Amino acid sequence: QVQLVESGGGLVQAGGSLRLSCAASGRTFSSMGWFRQAPGAERESVAAISWSGGRTYYADSVKGRFTISRDSAKNTVYLQMNSLKPEDTAVYYCAASTAWVLTTEARSWGQGTQVTVSS
Repeated sequence: QVQLVESGGGLVQAGGSLRLSCAASGRTFSSMGWFRQAPGAERESVAAISWSGGRTYYADSVKGRFTISRDSAKNTVYLQMNSLKPEDTAVYYCAASTAWVLTTEARSWGQGTQVTVSS
């Protein structure tokens, strides 16, 4: 059974930092990523990484502030979020796929974790 378990969300002031974690189990994935959905908005991609680590992606809105990484031994992907802005407020979802997670519909999803950035 595939499981993606997220942790690390919370409330932080603008300019602060949070680190999200997503632990995967149940199968081997080729790539993992983070998406987010703000109230009234569509879900959007934030960052992604291939399991080999050789390929990464960042949305323009987070480049230079967020860093995605993975720990192969722990089957876990992280999203380090620095210089957070109120517009980063959203539910953040972890996703994983045996293909490139950003372009395939065949994804597994985590339950989501709330990130709230106060001004």
